[in-house]
Amino acid sequence: MADHLISGRRALDTRRPGSQGAGGPAVARGGRLARLAALPAADATGLVAACVVSGAVGKPLACTVYATAVISILAAGGQHRLRICLRASDQAGQILAAAALPLPVLLAWLPERRLLVLGICSAGLVLGCRVAATAALRAVHRRGLLAEPAVVVGAGTFGAYVAELMETHQELGLWPAGFVDDGPPRRDLPVPTLGTLSELAEVVQAHGIGRVIVCFSSNCRDEDMVALLRASSPLGADVCVAPRLYELGMAVPRGSLDEIWGVPLIPLRRRPRVRLAAKRAFDLFVGLVLGIAVTPVVLALAVAVRLRSGPPVLFRQDRVTGEGRVAQVVKLRTLEVHGDPDTRWEVPGELCRPLGRWLRATHLDELPQLANVVRGDMSLVGPRPERPYFAQRFRHEVPRYADRTRMPAGLTGWAQVHGLTGDTSLAERVRFDNYYIEYWSPWLDAVILARTAAGVVRAALPSRPARARAPRAPRRSRGRTAPTVTVRAWP
Repeated sequence: MADHLISGRRALDTRRPGSQGAGGPAVARGGRLARLAALPAADATGLVAACVVSGAVGKPLACTVYATAVISILAAGGQHRLRICLRASDQAGQILAAAALPLPVLLAWLPERRLLVLGICSAGLVLGCRVAATAALRAVHRRGLLAEPAVVVGAGTFGAYVAELMETHQELGLWPAGFVDDGPPRRDLPVPTLGTLSELAEVVQAHGIGRVIVCFSSNCRDEDMVALLRASSPLGADVCVAPRLYELGMAVPRGSLDEIWGVPLIPLRRRPRVRLAAKRAFDLFVGLVLGIAVTPVVLALAVAVRLRSGPPVLFRQDRVTGEGRVAQVVKLRTLEVHGDPDTRWEVPGELCRPLGRWLRATHLDELPQLANVVRGDMSLVGPRPERPYFAQRFRHEVPRYADRTRMPAGLTGWAQVHGLTGDTSLAERVRFDNYYIEYWSPWLDAVILARTAAGVVRAALPSRPARARAPRAPRRSRGRTAPTVTVRAWP
């Protein structure tokens, strides 16, 4: 593998000295930071100009609150993402929405007419500043400056075509550093092969790659590609996937797509530390509030467990709560004490009394785990924590099981609200857990918590058995006998 990386580095240095070879990865990182700051700087400039033009500059607090809110909305919506196709018109709708949403908050400082002028000026000037910033970036890219090294996954005909487009259209700000693919290296490619697919993470780190363009590869299955891309995600490179049927229109907002000279790309989501910090802050706040609110309920249930089953009231067990993390979680005891709670999968019926069965059905036995959430051992929402014995076993037996540890374990989860608890399909649980990790958002957490609360209420309420209705006699019309209807059983 070292020979691949060294030969790729030599080819990289001789291709375009002004981009990577002259300064190494440090220059590439500096250029990336400069391009990342272009759109936020353009937005801030447009908002300052809008406050001046609209006459709202006399209220500095209102202008500060408004500008901060607009920039935060744009950042949360992914509008500060470093795009390949620098076309500001694709973000016009998001800019208009971001300029309008914070306006009601300013009613305490500004009259309605001035707010309307401020919103219109903000949307127009932010869009205009973005047009100017993207035009400047394209001009800089045409001179060979601030270009970002990219690696193409898949050295087939389509991958070679994409690499040729990057070389031809320098205004995109990408230059192909090389290919990553299995099989013997091809000599008819415009750039060298830097390594195999299993070496993707090493190639990205060694060459300071900023973009990974995933094209079709006949040498790698899609399920294997998923594992490779997930392993490379912590390295900081943006990953874009070219859809197989890229010539067909997709029901995806244009602001969420990217493209290389007419070839659409789907950017993959990243998990920045800011989102994890926001999730932790949400867990801490909601965990404290819920912990205080349910304390009387937990105390009453603890007394009931003590009276019905005797001591101990609480059950403590080590669980895997993240990558390389094991924590002791706390639950109300629902089973009789037995010798192998850490290695037994199925729960024998004779070990569970009626109170324990009710607690397990309603999941109220897990309320003490709010203490684990507040301490940071777990999250409110996430993949369910598993015992170390089974976690190690399933890691080798169930595909993608190890990927669940990318997110902290949770008190409830996307799989749980779909009924995937207890002795259900592990493959389906893993699929739902990884879906949650890939598409996590604060709104999804709120939905899962609401569905969990509704499920607990439904399970706690006594179910009413449906009353069986007696069959009614056939109606007879006056003077006539109702015809006999023959019902044929399904064969």
